[in-house]
Amino acid sequence: MIKLRLVPDNTNIAFIEKRFVALIFSVFLIVGSLSLLGVKGLNLGIDFLGGILVEVKTDGPADVAGLRNKISNLGLGEVSIQEFGAPDDVLIRVQRQKGGDAQQQEAVALISEAIKNEVIEFRRTETVGPTVGAELKEAAILAVLLAIGAILLYVWFRFEWQFGLGAVIALSHDVLATIGLFSLLGLEFNLASVAALLTIAGYSINDTVVIYDRVRENMRRYKSMPLTELFNKSINETLARTVMTSVTTLLALLALVVLGGEVIRGFSIALIFGVLIGTYSSVALAVPTLLYLRVERNSGGEGKYSPQSGE
Repeated sequence: MIKLRLVPDNTNIAFIEKRFVALIFSVFLIVGSLSLLGVKGLNLGIDFLGGILVEVKTDGPADVAGLRNKISNLGLGEVSIQEFGAPDDVLIRVQRQKGGDAQQQEAVALISEAIKNEVIEFRRTETVGPTVGAELKEAAILAVLLAIGAILLYVWFRFEWQFGLGAVIALSHDVLATIGLFSLLGLEFNLASVAALLTIAGYSINDTVVIYDRVRENMRRYKSMPLTELFNKSINETLARTVMTSVTTLLALLALVVLGGEVIRGFSIALIFGVLIGTYSSVALAVPTLLYLRVERNSGGEGKYSPQSGE
C-alpha cells in the first residue's frame, strides 16, 4: 500500500532561524490590512448597514444601466445594482426608507413593478433596519473578541500563559489579515463573513495547539536541548500533519468556491485565505513568539530561555 506523503519523514527546516523574515512579512501584512481599513474600509452588507436587498434573475444578460435608471427614477434614494455571479443574476440594494416595515414593503413593491418586464424570477428579498444593523455589528465584534478571549484562557490553562499569549498573537494576526483581504478585494462583509472569521480562528488555534503540545512534550523529554533546536524539532515533527490537514481542507473549500454559488463565494474565499494564513502563523509566529515570552521548561522550571543564549 502506497502512502501519500506531502512532507518527508526526515524534514528538518530551520523555521526558528527564519523568524525575522516571517516577522517582517507579518508586520507588512498587518500594516497593509490596517491601512486598507482606514483608507478603503469594508464593503458592508445589508446585515450591518440596513436597507432593502432584492436578488433577481433576468431573461438573458442583465441591462444593469437600464435597471439602475428605472429604479433611480422611483425616488427611493441611493441605489446599488451589480451582477451577482452570472450575467443574468442581479443584486439590487436600496437604502432604507423612512418609516417602518410598511414603508419598506411599499418600496419593494415599487421596485418589483418597475422592473417586472425585465425580470423572470425574484429570488430573494430582504429588509434590515438601521437599529438591527447596528446591533448586529456590535454583536459581531463582541463575538470575535469573546472567541479570542476564550481561546486565550483555554490555552493558558492547558499550557502556560506564554503559550496562551503566543496563540492569541498568531490568531489576531490571522483575523486582521483576513479582514484586510475583504477590504482589498471589496468582498461583501456580512454575517457570513463574521462566521468565516470565527471559523478561521478555530482552525488556526487547532493547528497551534497541536504544535504547542509537541513543544511541551519535547521540553519535558529533552531537558538540555537548546530551545531554538527544540522548537524546530517540534515544528518539523508535526509538519506532515499540519500540511495534510490544510490540503484536505483546501480541497473542500475550492469545491465551494467553484460550485457553491455567489452567495457563499466571499465566505469560501475568506476561508481559503484563512487556512493558508492560519497554517503559516501557527508555524512561523506562534512558536517563535515563545522565544521572546521567556517560556520555562516544564520540568521544575529548569532553564529559562534567553534569546541571547539560545538555551
